[in-house]
Amino acid sequence: MPKAYVFTRNGGPEVEALAEQEVPVPGPGELLVAVRAAGVNPVDWKLRTGYTRPGSAPQPLPTVFGSEAAGVVEGVGPDVEGFTVGDEVFGNPVTGGYAEYTLLPVAVTAHKPAALSFTDAAVLPVAAATAYDGVRQLAPAPGSTLLVTGAGGGVGTAAVQLARHVGARVVGVASADKKDFVESLGAVHVGSGDGLADRVRAAAPDGIDAIFDLVGGDTLRAVAPLLADPAALVSAGGKPLAVELGGTAVARARTAAVLDEVANLVVTRVLRTHVTGTFPLDEAGAALRAVEDGHTRGKIVIEVAA
Repeated sequence: MPKAYVFTRNGGPEVEALAEQEVPVPGPGELLVAVRAAGVNPVDWKLRTGYTRPGSAPQPLPTVFGSEAAGVVEGVGPDVEGFTVGDEVFGNPVTGGYAEYTLLPVAVTAHKPAALSFTDAAVLPVAAATAYDGVRQLAPAPGSTLLVTGAGGGVGTAAVQLARHVGARVVGVASADKKDFVESLGAVHVGSGDGLADRVRAAAPDGIDAIFDLVGGDTLRAVAPLLADPAALVSAGGKPLAVELGGTAVARARTAAVLDEVANLVVTRVLRTHVTGTFPLDEAGAALRAVEDGHTRGKIVIEVAA
């Protein structure tokens, strides 16, 4: 039977396992997809610990990991238009991406351009799309200064590039070991940790016009007061705290149209995916540890053999 990487109960890495599962059956508006690649995101391990997305019910156990995937359509459910068996697609799975087979809802599934690899396509539905939504929401003006916390991670890497593309100056907060990487994206690096606000002031003496927060916590508390207008704070890392500080959460579009747009940005080389590590499905645990440890640059991908 096909394999999938699951968590059997809430907890730490000890609840993870490679398991066999039946091939899922697509329902109305769904595609059965043979997975070729799945992106790894912090939300994956957070869900394992018992975290529940706002407005969502707890997931039934065991649960297959993975919030973004790319692959080939193997079956089409009722009421599906625009897709057929053999199409290469990517999107947000409803039955987990760390698997040989998954289901993708057509509402958040896009056709993969031929010029885009499965590996690159698999990192777009969560990380790149979140960055796209956040930068579009902030709408930084050319010449303005945007502060991005967590600039070396998957969402941050994309956010820096997208903001630079529209002409904004970007100050990127990341650990010291990511300095060269963040600067290679076109941002001014500022090290995280104690004294952060003073370092940001030194890096941006004319002030910060907007903040795209991907970290939350003490980092967000340190930099939020640097804004003249608290409403110019958007967060995907500390949403309740951002609201408390006068900002807002990223308004996720979650549409196929956004996926088409970010794919086009990669194909036209406006956006680089910066996949820095790949793992086979039977090493999914190691892939997840690389992200859970918090030291990853760019994106990690699980590649599934055809």
